[in-house]
Amino acid sequence: MMIFKILRADEWALLRSSGETEGAPIDVADGYVHFSTATQAPETAAKHFASEDGLMLLALDTDRLGPALKWECSRGDQLFPHLYATLKLEDVIWAQPLPLVDGVHFFPAGLEEAAQ
Repeated sequence: MMIFKILRADEWALLRSSGETEGAPIDVADGYVHFSTATQAPETAAKHFASEDGLMLLALDTDRLGPALKWECSRGDQLFPHLYATLKLEDVIWAQPLPLVDGVHFFPAGLEEAAQ
């Protein structure tokens, strides 16, 4: 199953240059890297990245993350994937810009089908 991480440009640059990251400031504060499913990602973008441009959407395969990935209850009593380990560039399947179009983040067509 594919899960998704949204990073700001500076966070993406750090991951690309160092090959790993503890995540965004919220990830560091919480002690794990926050991810979303394809269904959850648009709401995550709207809630935590409203009006932010220059974002990157990263896709990762849950099978490659191993036992450090935990599914925990969060927003709206939904289960969200949380990684209790360093996020490594080698685990990123793909990354692409997440543009802001008319105030809304534009996700790739077919995201949910591709995440299966």
